[in-house]
Amino acid sequence: MPASVCRWVSYRIKYYVIRKSEKTSGGICIRIKICGITCQEDARLADHAGADAIGVVLFSDSPRSVSPEKAKEIFKAAGPYMGRVCVSHTDSSEDLAQILDLHPTAIQISYPHTLPEDRTVQVIRVIKPGDPIPQSADAIIVDASMGKGTLYDHTYAQQIIAMSKIPVILAGGLNPENVSEAVRTLRPYAVDVASGVESAPGIKDQKKVLSFVKNAREAEYGA
Repeated sequence: MPASVCRWVSYRIKYYVIRKSEKTSGGICIRIKICGITCQEDARLADHAGADAIGVVLFSDSPRSVSPEKAKEIFKAAGPYMGRVCVSHTDSSEDLAQILDLHPTAIQISYPHTLPEDRTVQVIRVIKPGDPIPQSADAIIVDASMGKGTLYDHTYAQQIIAMSKIPVILAGGLNPENVSEAVRTLRPYAVDVASGVESAPGIKDQKKVLSFVKNAREAEYGA
């Protein structure tokens, strides 16, 4: 493992093991997802950097979209405690079935697919300004950009976080430079980044991934 990666693994240990009291931290432990992973190397990078989950895009015209076979390879490369999320805007039930066959930790969808109540996979619904808070979801992600990197609406995100009874994930235009402010001022359940830590579409930049995770963790605990 590169020395630069090992250096930041300590941040994950520090912030997960040495916690502030719930009175001062609000009981919040920020989660971090590195999305748009297209290769095994980047899955390993996200894991070593201390991210909590990786996301793969499927059945999309995005440059980050991968096939189900490739997604399976990517998931296999991540460690046992890494969350695996399938992201798709597809309206096809056949596509959804293929996604579920990958046995991800969670699926992140924008189309209002109906899933069985006894499902084992967690469902993250995408919402943007004007959308109602969905009822059949385990979490919601505020992402008006739909993966295009457009900066999130602070006021809207703040309102949703205050209103929602389920976890709220923040996405849209996040990067190593602005994630600290987002975490400090909004205190979301999680932050989600794709283009903000890339050197090119679908190619993660090691320095940016490491900085993003470090800055999010430090902002959470006021380091």
